[in-house]
Amino acid sequence: MANTMLKVTGLKVAYGGIQAVKGVSFEVHEGELVSLIGANGAGKTTTLKAVTGTQPAAGGDIEYMGKSIKGQGPWDLVKQGLVMVPEGRGTFTRMTITENLQMGAFIRNDNQIEADIDKVFAIFPRLKERRNQLAGTMSGGEQQMLAMGRALMAQPKVLLLDEPSMGLSPIMVDKIFEVVNDIHQRGTTVLLVEQNASRALQLASRGYVMDSGEVTMSGDAKQLLNDPKVRAAYLGE
Repeated sequence: MANTMLKVTGLKVAYGGIQAVKGVSFEVHEGELVSLIGANGAGKTTTLKAVTGTQPAAGGDIEYMGKSIKGQGPWDLVKQGLVMVPEGRGTFTRMTITENLQMGAFIRNDNQIEADIDKVFAIFPRLKERRNQLAGTMSGGEQQMLAMGRALMAQPKVLLLDEPSMGLSPIMVDKIFEVVNDIHQRGTTVLLVEQNASRALQLASRGYVMDSGEVTMSGDAKQLLNDPKVRAAYLGE
């Protein structure tokens, strides 16, 4: 049995009096690509924010590599290898592509940073072509590539991806999912949060379905993909 990298138990998150996440539990094992799917407003992003310390949890626990990380700040978690690519990309728009990648390595003090930038450029040749371009002048798809590349510069043990395909053209969606698969195949454990249920479950080994702040279904990704309830609710069938 592979090591459990991330384990969320009974997680609750509230905004004022509104309970956005209502006792969610899931886990991600080492080497897995796990998908968390659900409609807009299901609580997926709020769950990730709680896991990464950007939104306080009102209840439950979050364990990373066997230790509770509840209450830790995102900067501490990045140092430990728990890294998120946020919804909306969050690139530094007035910095160049190269400078954004360097910011991803801000916590590091080793001598492999330039070599790792070259590795990111090998994954994203388009970024290499435009390495001196300001991030704010790039397309949405290019900024998504940059946000993913910046996260890789932090040397993640677990990479959390929040809606990486949102707002992108069909061609760019294909490219992003291709890269997510490539990152996973290179050995990074991935938790993929997506509205695009079909594509997410095609990539994943296991999946969880969220609805109204709760996990309503879980299991083998291919079985979920073929489940009539999932297909009716998320695949328009």
